[in-house]
Amino acid sequence: MKQVRTTESELKDTVVKIRRVTKVTKGGRTFGFSAVVVVGDENGVVGYGLGKSKEVIGAISKGLDTAKKNLIKVPVLKGTIPHTQLGKFGGSVVLIKPATHGTGVIAGGAMRAVLESVGITDVLAKSKGSSNPVNVVKATIDALAKLSDANAVAKRRGISLEKVYNG
Repeated sequence: MKQVRTTESELKDTVVKIRRVTKVTKGGRTFGFSAVVVVGDENGVVGYGLGKSKEVIGAISKGLDTAKKNLIKVPVLKGTIPHTQLGKFGGSVVLIKPATHGTGVIAGGAMRAVLESVGITDVLAKSKGSSNPVNVVKATIDALAKLSDANAVAKRRGISLEKVYNG
């Protein structure tokens, strides 16, 4: 993954899912909360975090702290992605495809939050397999991390940019 440093003032956070979890002990049930949070600057930088606490606010703030530590840079070209990409995590499989201008973000809940945080405005996305929000977010981040633009491909192969496009 391509780690990125950015100032906290330009990051926007989105709470994807808050779950109440229960631990059953001899003395009864103990309730806690887990929160999945996505942060991004809507300009190609995104990160996610999972926070757990006895209170909702504590879980969200822990998730935010974790998300700010796990930022990656994503190539965004004219509001869409450079190519089709598949991402996997656990039982979740995510397919994201570039779309023409004006299409919008065609994606489900957890994927939509990640794609909008990156700054992608036109994309087609499909979530296959498990619909667990944590795994869907991680699979989407996996797919976005695998993306590469034409300049990166030319540099990696050691050829000119024209040769990448013309074959």
